[in-house]
Amino acid sequence: MASRNNHNPFGDEDDSPERFQYSGQHQPVAFGGEDATLNPFANPDAHASPPPPPTTTTAAPASQAQGQHGAFSPPSSDYVSDLIDLQQGTPHQPPPVTSTSYPPPLHQTPAHITPSSTVVGRQPPPLNTGNASAYPPPPGQLHRVETFQTDTGSLYDEPSAADDDDDLRLLSHQGPIAGHRQNSQSDSAGGIPLRTSGTSQPLASPAAPRRKTSRGCVDMVKDTFNSLLGRPGSASGTAGEGGERIIHINNPELNDDQRFLHNRIFTAKYTVITFLPRFLYEEFSKYANLFFLFISGIQQIPDISPTSRWTTLVPLCIVLFITAIKEMAEDWGVHRSDAELNARKCKVLQGSNFVEQAWRDVKVGDVLRIESGENFPADLVLVSSSEPEGLCYVETSNLDGEVNLKIKQALQQTAKILDPVEMGRLQGVIKCEQPNNRLYNYDGVLSISSMDEVGKTRDFALDPSQLLLRGAQLRNTSWIYGIVVFTGHETKLMLNSSKKPSKMSNVTHITNRNILYLFAILVIMSIACSCGGLGFSITKGDQMGYLPLGDENRAQEFGYDILTFLILFNSFIPISLMVTMEIVKFVQSLLIEADLDMYYEKTDTAAVARSSSLIEELGQVKFVFSDKTGTLTCNEMQFRESSIAGLSYADKVDSDKQARDGVDDPTLQYTFAQLQEHLQTHPTANVINEFLILLACCHTVIPENVEGSEEIIYQASSPDEGALVKGAAQLGYRFHTRRPNSITCTVRGREMEFQVLNVCEFNSTRKRMSAVVRGPDGKIKLYCKGADTVILERLAENNPFVEPTLIHLEEFASEGLRTLCIAMREIPEEEYTRWSQIYDKASTTLVNRAEELDKAAEMIEQNLFLLGATAIEDKLQDGVPDTIYSLQEAGIKVWVLTGDRQETAINIGYSCKLLNEEMSLIICNEDNHWDTKNFLEKKLKEINDVLNRGDELEPLALIIDGRALTFALEKDIEKIMFELAVMCKAVVCCRVSPLQKALVVKLVKKYDKSILLAIGDGANDVSMIQAAHVGVGISGVEGLQAARSADFAIAQFRFLKKLLLVHGSWAYQRLSKMIFYYFYKNIALYLTQFWYAFYNGFSGTTFYESWTMSCFNVIFTFLPPLVIGIFDQFVSARLLDKYPQMYMLGQSNEFFNQRRFWGWFANAVFHSLVLFFLGVGAFSNDGVFANGLIGGQWWAGTAVFTAVLGCILWKAALITDIWTKYTVIAIVGSMVAWYIFLPVVAYIGPAISTGVFPEYNGIVPMLWGNVNFWLFIILVPFICNLRDFLWKYIKRMYRPLPYHFVQEIQKYNLPDYRPRMDRFRQAVNKVRRIQRLKRNRGYAFSQNDSDQNKIIRAYDTTMQKPRG
Repeated sequence: MASRNNHNPFGDEDDSPERFQYSGQHQPVAFGGEDATLNPFANPDAHASPPPPPTTTTAAPASQAQGQHGAFSPPSSDYVSDLIDLQQGTPHQPPPVTSTSYPPPLHQTPAHITPSSTVVGRQPPPLNTGNASAYPPPPGQLHRVETFQTDTGSLYDEPSAADDDDDLRLLSHQGPIAGHRQNSQSDSAGGIPLRTSGTSQPLASPAAPRRKTSRGCVDMVKDTFNSLLGRPGSASGTAGEGGERIIHINNPELNDDQRFLHNRIFTAKYTVITFLPRFLYEEFSKYANLFFLFISGIQQIPDISPTSRWTTLVPLCIVLFITAIKEMAEDWGVHRSDAELNARKCKVLQGSNFVEQAWRDVKVGDVLRIESGENFPADLVLVSSSEPEGLCYVETSNLDGEVNLKIKQALQQTAKILDPVEMGRLQGVIKCEQPNNRLYNYDGVLSISSMDEVGKTRDFALDPSQLLLRGAQLRNTSWIYGIVVFTGHETKLMLNSSKKPSKMSNVTHITNRNILYLFAILVIMSIACSCGGLGFSITKGDQMGYLPLGDENRAQEFGYDILTFLILFNSFIPISLMVTMEIVKFVQSLLIEADLDMYYEKTDTAAVARSSSLIEELGQVKFVFSDKTGTLTCNEMQFRESSIAGLSYADKVDSDKQARDGVDDPTLQYTFAQLQEHLQTHPTANVINEFLILLACCHTVIPENVEGSEEIIYQASSPDEGALVKGAAQLGYRFHTRRPNSITCTVRGREMEFQVLNVCEFNSTRKRMSAVVRGPDGKIKLYCKGADTVILERLAENNPFVEPTLIHLEEFASEGLRTLCIAMREIPEEEYTRWSQIYDKASTTLVNRAEELDKAAEMIEQNLFLLGATAIEDKLQDGVPDTIYSLQEAGIKVWVLTGDRQETAINIGYSCKLLNEEMSLIICNEDNHWDTKNFLEKKLKEINDVLNRGDELEPLALIIDGRALTFALEKDIEKIMFELAVMCKAVVCCRVSPLQKALVVKLVKKYDKSILLAIGDGANDVSMIQAAHVGVGISGVEGLQAARSADFAIAQFRFLKKLLLVHGSWAYQRLSKMIFYYFYKNIALYLTQFWYAFYNGFSGTTFYESWTMSCFNVIFTFLPPLVIGIFDQFVSARLLDKYPQMYMLGQSNEFFNQRRFWGWFANAVFHSLVLFFLGVGAFSNDGVFANGLIGGQWWAGTAVFTAVLGCILWKAALITDIWTKYTVIAIVGSMVAWYIFLPVVAYIGPAISTGVFPEYNGIVPMLWGNVNFWLFIILVPFICNLRDFLWKYIKRMYRPLPYHFVQEIQKYNLPDYRPRMDRFRQAVNKVRRIQRLKRNRGYAFSQNDSDQNKIIRAYDTTMQKPRG
């Protein structure tokens, strides 16, 4: 068809919905599909070899007139012809031209474009021009498939003001969405997403100088700081005219000049430079440390402090030093992991040889050779591979959670580069988008020298099918060559990971708040004492002539008194509490790591607590967000059971289900060994044979023979297909060779070749795949496998095995197995001849080819004969169902966030007991904003109506697709989404991106103040793990980053049960009790000091000797809270596991709340009143001894101190739930330490100098020889704790909590007489399961919707593969 539009090489101007002009400027257009494109950065200066100046042509006036636009010039006729010939696969001889410039300069445009024929091949939408006038694609034009549907602007365009910094950092790295129409006039005119430096680059003529934006000092400092961390504030390198990244192939000098970012990864919290400021900022954000810093400051003022100026500063420094050591030790582990990752080796091309280099030394533009099983060290563009036509298989489960392998394909023009010498000779330029966090988008252009014409370059479009992402793994492919395009923190993986946040536990937050309350009380006490001192000096100053009360300004004295009393009472807020907490948490983390129940012997991996500061959070978790692949499942598909000709077979059969020949019972099963016997003698032997031949022939698997052995590795993009082919091989039908048009199998020892005539591929609409095969006997057969719903409706009449097969399908699905129906038919030669013509016509049509192929397949996939069904197990990790059930019983809501497809996720949900037959599924698969909003609002209204009527709400589960989730996370829907989700017992989010996982966690965090835990095993889970309050990584699997970024690491999901229900519950209860006890003991002691102020004229005199007070927290009461925090158990591990409902005590904050805090505070006030005023009453007349001495202040003070210590230790014994040898040592040993300390300082001190401990001179016989002292220290603590004992008794007997009952069960070892409902519940669930599965039998098939037919036609496994 001739074109009347000289600017449109594809046809008439009427064929396009809108013209290609806007404001007098031509818009850049991207042509071609997989083969070639007009360079959207059309700028001769940007080419590797600049063209010579144009010569004069007859069309000069026209070209000059058009060249004034300066934005874009249509391609020359020879270029268009080259383009069309290239796409059609035919050589083209270019006509002679007068201009040698190629492509033509911007100021030169031919006067006439040669008319072109229709271009054959896929035409993707144009690279994003960033202009409002970007034209829409013509009708029928194929659009890019947006995997996970996360690439629309709705998710990113308007981030909430409440978003965290890491969100903003992520989003700042992304360019405009590919194909998204922008209204902004300031975007770059280039075809590639632009630099994100924050400045716009308007369209400009080539002659115009590039605009330079001035940057402030703050921006420069920020960029420098970020570069030190390896986290660039903006994209590195020098951008081209259109804002694109320019990478020179095999030209390291030009690449080095652009100063691209290095490939080192840094995920730790601190660096040498940032440690001190960041650590001090975090520590002094704790109010206790801030308070003691203030006290240390005022202690330095002369004549203010009644104590030494170092008594607060030195302990504060010790506390900070210990905490700093702990932080450094924890962060050093992350540094070490980063160093190990950066030190991994890969092969880099140098000259004509590949040499090993560390990952950290890889640079942009390097050519790498990656071998099978290796991870990609950076983002690469695929050049060639060992497979035909540049194909390679990539596993991305570490990125997106999908278990099926992805197929990548190099450009046809580079796929033939098969050795390092040829690779080293490749010259050209890659121009691509700037770094961004969109995993499934990539736009670029490869410009390489033309093979046909010297001095010319050809431009070829690059898309996601050529991009190999860091974090993915090469599978089933011997080797690939790739060019590095993004490195380090500019790779898409790292841009989807947020910086490691600083997390603070909920208990620490509440403790900080309680410290504020205590500080307020301390200030009130100081002001009250200062007022008392002022009143005393006013009223009794005349009577105290020996005191200098009236010599100074009273206002000044009042202020000084406040500071004095602040210093005197400063230990009212315990400085050692924080360091004791850190020690307790650290020891608890060691106990977790030493727990053999959480040790995985298979990989020699123990649990690891990387962040001990969050350990008590494990006891308060309300939501668990879990990945699926590798976390719940082993990512291993196994062929477990089958139904053939109405008989059920399995690899392992229970003895009570074992079938015997002659017994016709469809509920019984035969073993696979019996299946081999049936192949010889059973009446159904022919059906079994066809069934196994179908498994061996109807697939798109590529066999790969291992050198030196008979083992075959099956390359399968679908793990289901791989499992079926392996299963057939184990049963004697061994597929081992594939040629472009046939496959060869060993069938029970005989070689048989099957000619593959046609393959009708699987897609999500058809839910089946078929292969038309000509067997060795010359007969043509159609083999078909797929979902039962689509196979059963295509069966011929009088199929004898339908009913028993349906029974078996229900059995398989009830066990959580993935099921497929297997059917076939024999096709007459004439029918096949007619049908093949229809199929060939459909396969070459240019309009709606996929639909036409589906229609053609539909014609022949009729009147099928049902052979049976297969059941594949997506193997769960051990103990997953029991763990999820226990977590749900503990009141924890489990949400599964997976990148896998919906059918697979639902299947696994039933397998792992996250979903059960009692639940109604709410499935949201809407594909636009308003439908999503209406759907969620409707479901929420229905639920609220049920609740408002007072009816019982049935268990619900929400299943939402990644596309719908994109809209559900927008501002006007997110609250509806949250309210609906929290009413569901389980939530499954399918096809979600890594960033969406983090956004879901942050959504729940925004609207619910509960503790959130995220658990995963892959790099795609890192953002989610860091967004949650507590992150748990699955360790023990090679190459995974989740465990490095997590707060805790375990080897198996089942260990989460003990980590939360046992260690979490213990840690929360221990820390709660220890903190309250710490507050109690300090308040009880220092309030006696406050009461004493009323008896000493508010002079600031201390009631106790100063060193004794200093040793109170450090020696005399240091061990009891430590032992309580480490060893106490309110219930044993066995009973915590048996009664998961006990965990709800932590969720409701039963042990650590404000009511309890004020209860402990009131108890401490009561004890201090009893201790002090009974002491005042007992010693009011002072003691008179035989030697004529009187007791005095220090005698009474020491007696009261002993009683206070006895009361505090007695209280520790009263609140201890379990007694160990350490508990006895701590409580009894603390009192023994006091009785050793007193004579030591009383006798040794004066012997050294009269100025050492003068207060205790001769005090030991005066105390220990006085019966009143012994009666006082026994009776008064008893009176104090008698009230506590009675309160504890009343509470346990008349107001018991759940754990009181369990404690009695543990104490008396009572048997559990609760009625067993398990068998009854199983029977009820069985009925419900069958009812539900009659509608949905657990079909799942994870095949990609891709052109598998083209791939298998390219393989000939008998040919030797290139070694590269």
